[in-house]
Amino acid sequence: MGTGGDSYSWGRPHCLLFFILLISFIWLPHIASGDGSPSAPVAYAPPDNYLINCGSKSATHLEDGRTYKSDSQAASLLYADDDFQVSQDSLPPGFSLPLNLPLSSQPLYATARVFPRPATYSFFISRPGLHWVRLYFYAIPDARSNLTGSVFSVSTADYVLMHDFSVEDGSMVVFKEYLLNVTGEKFCLRFTPKRNNVAFVNGIEVVSAPDSLLSDSAANVSPLAAYSGLSKCLFEVCYRMNVGGPPVYPEDDPLSRTWESDFQYNMFFEGAQNVSVAPNRIRYPESGGASPLIAPHVVYATADKMAESGVQDSNFNLTWRVEVDSSYWYLIRLHFCDIVSKSLNDMYFNVYVNQMMAVPGLDLSSLTGGLAVPFFKDFVIDPSFITNGSIEIQLGPATSVESSAPNAILNGLEVLKINNSVGSLDGMFSVDGVYRGHGRLSLMKVGAGIGLVFSAAAVLLLAAIFVRGRQRPQGWEKRNSFSSWLLPVHSGNASFMSSKSWSRKTGMSCTSVSKSGHSSFVSTNGLGRRFTFNEIQEATQNFDEKAVIGVGGFGKVYLGTSGAGVKLAVKRGNPNSQQGMHEFQTEIILLSRLRHRHLVSLVGYCEEKSEMILVYEYMANGPLRDHLYGSSLPILPWKKRLEICIGAARGLHYLHTGAEQNIIHRDVKTTNILLDDNFVAKMADFGLSKAAPSLDGNTHVSTAVKGSFGYLDPEYFRRQQLTEKSDVYSFGVVLFEVLCARPAVDPSLPREQVSLAEWAMKWHRKGQLGKIVDKSIIESISPNSLKKFAEAAEKCLAEYGVDRPPMGDVLWSLEYALQLQVAANAAAAEETEDKSLNLIKLDVEDSDEAEEAKGLPSSSSTACLLPDSAGASDVSEVNMGAPVFSQIVNFQGR
Repeated sequence: MGTGGDSYSWGRPHCLLFFILLISFIWLPHIASGDGSPSAPVAYAPPDNYLINCGSKSATHLEDGRTYKSDSQAASLLYADDDFQVSQDSLPPGFSLPLNLPLSSQPLYATARVFPRPATYSFFISRPGLHWVRLYFYAIPDARSNLTGSVFSVSTADYVLMHDFSVEDGSMVVFKEYLLNVTGEKFCLRFTPKRNNVAFVNGIEVVSAPDSLLSDSAANVSPLAAYSGLSKCLFEVCYRMNVGGPPVYPEDDPLSRTWESDFQYNMFFEGAQNVSVAPNRIRYPESGGASPLIAPHVVYATADKMAESGVQDSNFNLTWRVEVDSSYWYLIRLHFCDIVSKSLNDMYFNVYVNQMMAVPGLDLSSLTGGLAVPFFKDFVIDPSFITNGSIEIQLGPATSVESSAPNAILNGLEVLKINNSVGSLDGMFSVDGVYRGHGRLSLMKVGAGIGLVFSAAAVLLLAAIFVRGRQRPQGWEKRNSFSSWLLPVHSGNASFMSSKSWSRKTGMSCTSVSKSGHSSFVSTNGLGRRFTFNEIQEATQNFDEKAVIGVGGFGKVYLGTSGAGVKLAVKRGNPNSQQGMHEFQTEIILLSRLRHRHLVSLVGYCEEKSEMILVYEYMANGPLRDHLYGSSLPILPWKKRLEICIGAARGLHYLHTGAEQNIIHRDVKTTNILLDDNFVAKMADFGLSKAAPSLDGNTHVSTAVKGSFGYLDPEYFRRQQLTEKSDVYSFGVVLFEVLCARPAVDPSLPREQVSLAEWAMKWHRKGQLGKIVDKSIIESISPNSLKKFAEAAEKCLAEYGVDRPPMGDVLWSLEYALQLQVAANAAAAEETEDKSLNLIKLDVEDSDEAEEAKGLPSSSSTACLLPDSAGASDVSEVNMGAPVFSQIVNFQGR
């Protein structure tokens, strides 16, 4: 093995000692100076740094600055009886990476090394200690073997990383990241295909990690005690999140880690508010603990804090939930940095793990001695306390401690899976392939037991001091209750991501199950295509102002064109807008899960360079409002307006009842109803949407009031309780806006006319609605259609939600109004045709008289071939003297 190490010189530098000394002088992995400005950029020079692009014929240079050697160039690393390379010229259409991988890693998936028989990569270790092991898998199509679905295992000399693993989806990218303590001079990775299968790998990293990254002990969640023995364990990184901020990629992390955004795991992001400061304000402690190697500046410079909810009870919880395999222990690391407080000892909050008190009354400033100083805390949780296959992290104000205002904060979150008693992260098969389901206790459990015995008395005494006078939060056992968002209950299960199928689509999920019945830990992206910023710039001609097709609260909307010539609508977030990360996250999550003819489709998104960009299908005819007033567009006929209202109602009805979890749009208005090239209406802009209550006993969501003035449900405004009926009220305003062709709110009008809802209801109650109907369509509206339409709008605007109809009933009324209009149009057309035929008949009779005067034969004998004069059809019940219609005839300007 020594020869192999020498020939692979990039893994073992000849001048290693000199290089490390040089780095230590140039790059100080030090802490910020006392004035808050950071010291020189942090760097870490790993003694072992094996980066391999498997199956490649030459080195691969990534955009983040890393270079991956070819395993063909370092043949001494690979020991295999049989292997071959596969490659592809380009990645297939629709190829996308999960959120926990940088776009720069794409070149690693163009080649792979395939093993029909067991094979081993062996690495010389120059400095024993902690090491990262990162593996990349993508099933490249190949005629010699079908990589998709092929089953194999990956192990080291002591641990099983994956057992009977397979990539079930040919378009799926799988990334695995491990952390372990390498004790010898050689480290081996063995790939073992199952019988009649092959093993393969696209990329391998074996890289030294600083020993300070992981302590041997952590706090056990229950019972509260010290837990030791972690240095002897193998870990799989399941989740690593930059809470409250955008993803952090390897080029911005000294250990080349990726930190994904937390938004798909935030169970109550309506109660969370993103906060951030300049990274140079972060001051790492001089006495040790948190450092840039624990987490970079950019992670501690962003956070989620409790939002100003506007509800009566502001003592709710920040809640994150991740799915895990409940048969394993987990290490949970929480990162804190108080970037919101104005003074010391001003924020006290409790930390809960699966509804169990982990830290009571946490005061960051007393632990760090200042503000904007990073701090992290490690916990372990026993499988017996993991229920429903998930771990919940919750932070809520410590109500028993007085502070200026209830608040809590979290900057980062990591969840690592710990090997079981047989040294495996995937089932009960040991390295030798033998099933050991009843094996001996693991070393970590023994260590935990020793730690518990020797530290129980001291920890329990400390816990008694903290929790004296406090009780376990009331209702803690209600793990699945919607009300658990509010203190004193600590849960957060009601969310857009309540289904297991959804939450497994994102991030580094640890619960995806293969056909073989074993965990495959597959990472996939269910959020649509992730565009690069360069692609967005090309599509919009570098955000050409001439391409702007709309401006909203989130930002400008540009007309873009894809490389294939497809038109796209590109909505770019304005950093100065009051709408930000939550709206961006909600839009992605919702539209990625919802597909309906009357909902705008999300094509993808971009989150590079602190940008928040959403890409939609292009709606050629723009928002409905532009076709009603304020533009020079052609007037929409009444029948077309009815069809558009019906389309919008179908979209809302689907949200309320047809989606996997019912959704409240919360911002229904004519600018959020878009029209495609065929004038098909589609609901858009889901940035304010909320999950509707679905559990027994809950009929509303208590939340801060948001929406658009003029469309806002007055009951929601008064009681701050959101229901589907709030959307119904807003849609009622839309119906009158369509009918009257004027804004929902017009401050230029007299006081009693400013609000369209109040003004229209006033005239409707008088039976004189026709006085304010759009004069351009007044003569074409069937009175019965108008009557049915107005009744539907009036019911939508009932003062109390309980008196308003569901969207299904509104949809039925609108469809009936359309039928009445179609029948009236048909009757009118028939009457017009009859009149024309009668005129022809009269002309013929006059012609006969003239012919008779000339002594020519009369043609009256052919008159029987013409239809008789028909009266007006009563299908549409047209009554020109009806009260409603009589008011329309005497129309006055709106």
